[in-house]
Amino acid sequence: MLLITEPHNSISLILSSQQFSINMSSSELLHFFVFFLSTAQALLRYLLACLFQLNRASVLFFVVDAVFSVYFWFCGLTSLTVDLDDRTTMHFWTSTHRRFDKPNLVMVHGYGGDARWQFLYQVGFLSRKFNLYVPDLLFFGKSYSNRPDRTEEFQAGCLVEGLKRLGVDRFSAYSISYGGYVAYRMAEICPKEMMEKLVIVSSGVGWSDEVKIEQIKKIGRDPKELLLPTNPDDLRLLVKLSVYKGKPLKWLPDFFLQEFINVMGNNHRKEKLELLEHLLSKKADADLPILTQETLLIWGDKDNVFPVYLAHQLQRHLGPKSRVEIIKDTGHAANIESPDAVNALITSFVLGHS
Repeated sequence: MLLITEPHNSISLILSSQQFSINMSSSELLHFFVFFLSTAQALLRYLLACLFQLNRASVLFFVVDAVFSVYFWFCGLTSLTVDLDDRTTMHFWTSTHRRFDKPNLVMVHGYGGDARWQFLYQVGFLSRKFNLYVPDLLFFGKSYSNRPDRTEEFQAGCLVEGLKRLGVDRFSAYSISYGGYVAYRMAEICPKEMMEKLVIVSSGVGWSDEVKIEQIKKIGRDPKELLLPTNPDDLRLLVKLSVYKGKPLKWLPDFFLQEFINVMGNNHRKEKLELLEHLLSKKADADLPILTQETLLIWGDKDNVFPVYLAHQLQRHLGPKSRVEIIKDTGHAANIESPDAVNALITSFVLGHS
């Protein structure tokens, strides 16, 4: 019995000791885990508080900006960057799968945000009809050059070269506002076999020095302050001048608008200002070329930036290969106010439908 009992008691003591040891280890481990979890939670709470209080505008803006990029991807577009040389880079959104039964359409944006923010209401529809090439003009979005040239001719030359690098040898172009100046010069340097048709929406191409001065006086503000706003009030005023119907920025808080200015407006602000100074100071082109391409001019009848009579004036200059289409109850930003009407006009014109 003794031989049996003693080992049993020893085993019991050993098991009790091991159980106590295990219990002690589990307790220490639990305390360590609780301490680690509490510390991590406190740090996370602190970081979130800082993020919300100090950078909430940045977070909201970049979320919206990312959503726009995802939407472009959902519409079948891919982001590409083309180095033209060691000093100039152009960024494009291009159709991921180019189809040879679709014509190519280049979409040239105006002042404001980059191409995504200006063509958001159009790429969904137009991507079903065309192979799209949507560039950021130099100093907008991801396009940049450290060359000193600020002319529309330089922008046009870089854009045409970028398209060549992408293998685009035939295309039509749709342009708005400042983009109209650039696209007009593209049509000038491209043979008709390369650039087939041109659409210009609400652009001051061909306006005289007198009309320019008159419009600046009518607006009552320095155009550079409006087109490159530094505060939410100026941005709202710019949108009010551009849009006839509704108030697109009514529900957007100031901190979000300020972040839009900080990211979009202040990105390459110096170069954008130089683009504007060149455009406003240059004399009217007395020898504005008459284009060989068929040209469609689309205008809102309530355009307060470039009055509708400029459309008819440009049409008379271009002659029988051009025509004017006026959209009712629409201001300068026809691409935002009346995208369906603009899309339908572009499609019927480029595809040759009546």
